[in-house]
Amino acid sequence: MIPFSLNELYRSISISKQAIYKQSEKVKQNRLKTYELRCQIDLIRQDHPGCGLEKIYYQLQPDWIGRDRFIKLFSSLGYCLNEHKKQIRTTLPVPIKYENLIEGLLIFGIDTVWQTDITYYRVREEMCYIVFIEDIYSRRILGHQASDHMRAEANMQTLEMSHSTRDFRDLTGTIHHSDKGSQYTDKEYLKMLDNKNILISMGSRGQDNAYVERLNGIIKNEYLKHWSINSLKDLRLALGKAVTHYNNHRIHRSLPGKLSPIEFEKMITKDPGNILLNEWVYSNKLKLNQNKYNFEISDLTAKTLVCPMVE
Repeated sequence: MIPFSLNELYRSISISKQAIYKQSEKVKQNRLKTYELRCQIDLIRQDHPGCGLEKIYYQLQPDWIGRDRFIKLFSSLGYCLNEHKKQIRTTLPVPIKYENLIEGLLIFGIDTVWQTDITYYRVREEMCYIVFIEDIYSRRILGHQASDHMRAEANMQTLEMSHSTRDFRDLTGTIHHSDKGSQYTDKEYLKMLDNKNILISMGSRGQDNAYVERLNGIIKNEYLKHWSINSLKDLRLALGKAVTHYNNHRIHRSLPGKLSPIEFEKMITKDPGNILLNEWVYSNKLKLNQNKYNFEISDLTAKTLVCPMVE
């Protein structure tokens, strides 16, 4: 038994019993809400295991806790992710060179620029390779392929998948941008691009391919590395699952309303005149390409996003 009256204690510190009760109930409610959020985070991370806490906050939008406090709380509960660095280079440069058509380009819609790249993924003791083609305006992954080699066949399959994703529409004038890897100068691959009337563009620096370079890291570090993958077959199944979630559910801070790529494409299809979003691939050659493509200064007054090295 305590040797003093609780009522006297409350009076001495100018706090009422009702206030103590309300605070106790608030703590209980917050603990319950925190538990409910943990359950929701666990569900999100089943399909998107590398989803960062900030993206989870915007996805759940809890009304009782702010973003910074949310991140601090769940970081303390062990939900913080580790950083990862790329270690293996997959580009085998060749002397053939094409002009960089996207440097300084202001992009107004989908199918203006497709970026593509090859990245590695280790499965047990074997090295596998993943190819992506991404529409850099909507961030949608149009095609993907996993293989145990770096030959151009995988790139050709990815290109054909991308065309299929776009319902085999006319791609005349679409810019295909890549690094100088030998797969992208393969005769059969170039022939496929030419047959589809797709323009060829190549860059020589990391920031020239910043969108798809970032995509490589997202798919590997937010999805694949968290799943059990023991064979090339497993990798292909996991890759398909990751791409489906990325396109349909992963929010993108760079898109209006933090939409997913497919949600954004549906929105611009439904009401294209209401979307004031342009994508500016930044460089000191902006004025050169602005003149080349007859851009006006007024074009830059709309909401314009700059392509940085890291989004």
